[in-house]
Formats: sequence, structure tokens, C-alpha cells
Amino acid sequence: MANIPPPNLAAYNVAAKKSKSKILANSPVPWILPLGIVLVLVFAYPIFEVIRLSFTNASLMDNGYSYTLKSYSNLFTTPGFGKMLWITALFVFFSVTFQMIFGFFIAILIDQGTKRKLFGTVIARTAVLTAWAIPGVIIGVIWKLLYNESKAGILNNLLTVMGFKAIPFLSSPSIALISVIFSNVWRGTAFSMILIYAALQTFPNDVLEAAKIDGTNVWQRLFRVVVPIISPILLINLILISVQTFNTFDMVMALTGGGPGQSTDVIALNIYNTIFTGSNLGQGAANAVVLLCLNAIMTIVYFWFMGRQEGNR
Repeated sequence: MANIPPPNLAAYNVAAKKSKSKILANSPVPWILPLGIVLVLVFAYPIFEVIRLSFTNASLMDNGYSYTLKSYSNLFTTPGFGKMLWITALFVFFSVTFQMIFGFFIAILIDQGTKRKLFGTVIARTAVLTAWAIPGVIIGVIWKLLYNESKAGILNNLLTVMGFKAIPFLSSPSIALISVIFSNVWRGTAFSMILIYAALQTFPNDVLEAAKIDGTNVWQRLFRVVVPIISPILLINLILISVQTFNTFDMVMALTGGGPGQSTDVIALNIYNTIFTGSNLGQGAANAVVLLCLNAIMTIVYFWFMGRQEGNR
């Protein structure tokens, strides 16, 4: 019987190490791992803590707490919570509606001006983008100066010069909400304009030419040709600005602080006031979970629609 040489274990170990190092070099894990750690520490852990604290009676004034469902039961029994949700619904609905409308028509005008090489289209586009680039706190301060009800207020000063009465922009509960919505529309219209303008740049011109040959007028081409073709972008824009508006905090905080009374107390601002003004950490966390669920629903709709669009291609 021939002698079988013993295996070269040293060579085998070297080859195994080289193979393992080659696999690790080609693996995406070393590159994704740092990002995964950051996401866990910055997003996943805080979300877990908010959900956990929502089931407690924790307070900023006391280190001790116990687990309870009282924070969630208070959502249905506290009188101000229903009013806050109604104010948030009005704020989101009218803000999103007018952002879509103004963004759509501004994008149409800028697109037509660019195609006709009209003077001032770049200036107009820059002016609209400026509102989007300014931080929300600064926008709130700017509009607070415009809405000032004293003689120093720019808008009321113009109204009195033209012979009209001064308007209580921020002191009247009903007018204050309208003022906040108007400011938010001014701020958010730019984002809608950007998305819709980008969609118009990829619009097939031969479709419009065919519609003209068929004898359609401007409005028919707009609502029966242009809108159906760019409707996926419009829906994406609708979802994104809805999420952004639900989470609006900085501008409302600087403009009204939720007042007068609770007339402009949207849900994001209510969370801040409940935790840092009322020191009720458990209740504020429960309110935050409600906002988290709203955002999650809209995010699921967004990814469902995007997946459906990819499947239709």
C-alpha cells in the first residue's frame, strides 16, 4: 500500500485565510456596518425609547416612573387633544392643497418662459427657491415682522395707508391659523415647484403637438394631457409635502408658539410644549407615537406606490 503523505495543514490554513479575506474584501458588510451603527444609534434607538416612554408616566421633574397606559387613555379624554388634531388637519389640508396648486402653476409658467426664452425666468426660479432654502425659524421671524399689528407692521401699515382697517393677523384665533397656513404655503411651494418643473422637463413634446392637431385648447391640454402623464410625480409630491407639513414645528414655534390660546397648536408643536413646557414626558411621547404612526402610514403608501411604478416598467 502506497504511503499517503500527511496533509499540509499550514498551507491549508494560509489558503483558508486568503479565501476568507478575499470574501470580506468583496463583501459590502464592512462598508454598510458603520452606516448601520449610525442608523441604530440615531434613529432606531430613539424611536424605541419614545415608544417605551409612551407607556410610562415619566416626567422631566422626577427621575422615577412606572409603566401605565394612562398616556394613551388621555389622548381620548383630554379635551385639547381633539382640537389639536383638528387644527393639524386644517393646517395640513390647506397647506398641501395650495402648495400643490401654486407649485404646479409656477412650474408651468417657468417652464413656458424657459421654452420661449423670456427674460426673468431664472430670477423667478431663484426667488421661489430662496423661500425653500431659508430655515423655518427665520421664516417664522420674517412673517412675524410682516404680521406685526403695531404701526411697525409692514402689512398693516400698507393696509392703513390704503384706507383699510388693521387686521389682527396673530391675535385673532381664526385669523392666526390662516396666517400660519399662508406662511407655510409661501415656504413650501418651492418644493412642489421643483418636482413638477423637473417632471415637465421630461415631458414628451410630441404628445402636446398631437393634442394641438386634434383641436384641444390650452386647458384641455393641461388637464387631460399634461396632468395624467405627470400624475405619478404629483402623487409623490403630495405624499412628501404631507409628511413635511405634519412635522412642521420650527416655523410655527417662531411665528405664534401655538397661540393665541391653542388656535395654531399643531401636533409637532404640541409634543414640544407637552414635554418641555408641561414636563410631561410620558404624554408627550404618546403624542409623538401618534405622529410617528401618521408618518409611517404615508411612508408605506409612498413605498407601495414606488414599488408599483417599478413593477409597471
